Amino acid sequence: MYGKGMRFKCGVGFWFVVCLNAISAQEKSVDSTAIILDSLHEVATIEIDTVVKKEVANHPVVIDSLWLETMYSSPLYQPISVSFDGSKDAISMNDVSLSTEVLKERLAYLNEQTPFNLEYNVELERLIKQYLKTRSKYYPKMMARALYYFPMFESYLDKYDIPLEIKYLAVVESGLNPRAKSWVGATGMWQFMYQTGKQFDLNISSYVDERQDPVKSAEAACKYLESLYKTFNDWDLALAAYNSGPGNVSKAIRRSGGHRNYWNIRPFLPRETAGYVPAFYANMYVFEYAEEHKITPTHPMVHHFATDTIRIKRTLTFDQLHETLNVSNEMLQFLNPEYKLDIIPFVRGKNYSVRLPLEKVSVFVKNEKEIYALAAEEEAKREKPLPQYFEMNQRIRYTVKSGDYLGKIANKYGVRVSDLKKWNGLRTSNLKVGQRLTVYPKKLNFTVAKSTSSSKKKKEINIPKNAKKIEYTVQKGDSLWSISKKYKKITVQQIKDWNGIWDANSIVPGKKIVIYQI
Repeated sequence: MYGKGMRFKCGVGFWFVVCLNAISAQEKSVDSTAIILDSLHEVATIEIDTVVKKEVANHPVVIDSLWLETMYSSPLYQPISVSFDGSKDAISMNDVSLSTEVLKERLAYLNEQTPFNLEYNVELERLIKQYLKTRSKYYPKMMARALYYFPMFESYLDKYDIPLEIKYLAVVESGLNPRAKSWVGATGMWQFMYQTGKQFDLNISSYVDERQDPVKSAEAACKYLESLYKTFNDWDLALAAYNSGPGNVSKAIRRSGGHRNYWNIRPFLPRETAGYVPAFYANMYVFEYAEEHKITPTHPMVHHFATDTIRIKRTLTFDQLHETLNVSNEMLQFLNPEYKLDIIPFVRGKNYSVRLPLEKVSVFVKNEKEIYALAAEEEAKREKPLPQYFEMNQRIRYTVKSGDYLGKIANKYGVRVSDLKKWNGLRTSNLKVGQRLTVYPKKLNFTVAKSTSSSKKKKEINIPKNAKKIEYTVQKGDSLWSISKKYKKITVQQIKDWNGIWDANSIVPGKKIVIYQI
């Protein structure tokens, strides 16, 4: 905890962006809504549910695609009827035990402590109370995640001389979900599009998406925000530009007659940006005054300072690490969200590493040779090899098959039909079976290889001659690897074969397994 107003540096929140709040409901129903994508400079048509249809029908909305789909798909999202123009009350101003005078005092204090213009207005008060009344049950879990991420964010914000409160931007963008992805492909806690990510050195391959790397994406976001601040020399405007793009903010400044204060240009910004910055302010208030509103975090899975990284020397899977180190797959995914297939690839010159709880780092170092030997053994027995590593900006050649069409191929590789036409000089959408197409894929269409039930039945179980059958009861803390070490010349794969184990997670305390010891 820190001093009042700045003490909750590791707080909680999620993406309470309310771009639709100011859009009046429409009676007419439509099948789709045209949305002008500022980041893509084209019109996309998306299918939306009945509630959203009523909200956005016939309203083209200029967006930067950084958060919209995440909001729609989130179970936390509920349409809010609050208008920032004050035309409707979502809740009574008396429904939350927070007086206007106390709120004014707290906002004034935050305003003194930050470079943001946290001015009191009725709409902001209504939004804060809306969050406190309807969203408070979601904050404790988000607080726990914030306790892990915020200290790391703050180190980079400090490095680039950016206000520490900008950490709440990741809450608004993604709800602190490193694997959040919008329908247009904006990815990670800071919601980078593919090209923007490449611009800030976030690489994407068949195995790794660095937009999902909490450390690398945080630094990239700092670089981007630093450039936006240099452009506008105002952090409120930099926030607005992060959401809607610097072009829209510059346009709003011109239309306002040259004003450079966010609240003065707000009427000239896209609707969702007019709601985006107040959502940032409202979240900041809730984080900073969480204790006063009796909001406390649940116990965090782990603290960032209690983890460390190890550079790997060969390709490893999360399952192998789970077996040998007894670290849950859930923990490995939480600490290493950048690995899309739960596989850490070994690629010369890339220096990929795995982040582990500190107490497991020494276990890895001590047993490194055995871990790599297990990985080699499993690789030799794997029926289907792991997918080939390739950078997403590398070219591949695709042969058109019966039933293929441009949209199907584009969806398979995460690209646009217009891109396929441009790369291959196509004037029409007509394709011929056997035709070769050049593709620069942005995603890998990969299905994890699993043995079929029939192949499992046919697989012969090799039991050593004259071996003694031992029945072992799994103890708390056991893994297949630790069990194999209790018996001479017994491998993890043998234990799997003898007991029909296909998933290392199925090993639980109390389970009985068979060992054949010579």
